[in-house]
Amino acid sequence: MYLSMFEKRTQRLVAIKCIPKKALQGKENNIENEIAVLHRIKHPNIVSLEDIFESTSHLYLVMQLVSGGELFDRIVEKGFYTERDASQLIQQILDAVKYLHDMGIVHRDLKPENLLYYSMDEDSKIMISDFGLSKIEGSGSVMSTACGTPGYVAPEVLAQKPYSKAVDCWSIGVISYILLCGYPPFYDENDAKLFEQILKAEYEFDSPYWDDISDSAKDFICHMMEKDPAKRYTCEQALQHPWICGDTALDKNIHESVSAQIKKNFAKSKWKQAFNATAVVRHMRRLQLGTSVEGPSQITPTSPLSVSYSGHDARAKHAGADPTGHDGFKQGFVCMCLHNKLKHVVVHTGR
Repeated sequence: MYLSMFEKRTQRLVAIKCIPKKALQGKENNIENEIAVLHRIKHPNIVSLEDIFESTSHLYLVMQLVSGGELFDRIVEKGFYTERDASQLIQQILDAVKYLHDMGIVHRDLKPENLLYYSMDEDSKIMISDFGLSKIEGSGSVMSTACGTPGYVAPEVLAQKPYSKAVDCWSIGVISYILLCGYPPFYDENDAKLFEQILKAEYEFDSPYWDDISDSAKDFICHMMEKDPAKRYTCEQALQHPWICGDTALDKNIHESVSAQIKKNFAKSKWKQAFNATAVVRHMRRLQLGTSVEGPSQITPTSPLSVSYSGHDARAKHAGADPTGHDGFKQGFVCMCLHNKLKHVVVHTGR
């Protein structure tokens, strides 16, 4: 469930990420790491952390609001989609990830679900979100933890070897592959067999799906999905590839084939609306009562409050389950006005 509010001073909509403190017990390092990463970064293609508030029971992260929808949804909705469109998307992602890597930050969970459009505008930029698994390099420990999302994780992670920021470049290669054909390079119902494919970097450019895709695009993917991380393209090298910075990306419409495969291979049931207006109002009243106990230095709601419904939780929608963050963090967006700074609440619970 998303929450957006107008910030009083700027009249700008923001999103509130609410994390119950009880869910953080024993996992404080995870959220501290995410906040430390978000505090360090400011890039036009990365969802930013605006502010942090705390009550006796919850931690509230005030985030930049992105409202343009998910990557796959937008591609399917298009009537015209080309290699050049995919190339321009990947260029934005590469630019943002290069920025992260230059800052010593590894995302570790790059995937289409974490790529959101900033707005509904046709030419909207793409935004990278969800830094729950991100890591700051050189922070005292070697990265060797097996984490990420099956299908997008690099071979060295599955091999349980120490790894580097090259894992992000592998994931960008996988995303590029999907953007050009609509299906993943690695797939098997059996996880062990799926991991075996990834460990061997076994993937194909199958006919007829890749027949109309340029050799330059295939060359780019091969460099990004190089098994040996030492030989794999860095973001800087990738940005210099002619498919990204040159004119080798084709303008042929591949929408019909790609969108059909996306709908087939990434089908999901729409997230059902979990709250009705009465439930939200009731919840707001409970929150108001709670703040009177916590005192004036805590969260203080203002009135009147305007509630409307739209949008959905991307992760919950894809998982077909409750919106639960990494490591079991229960995450939600709660109707609240933080320190009298925010007003005009808009709760997003489902399309």
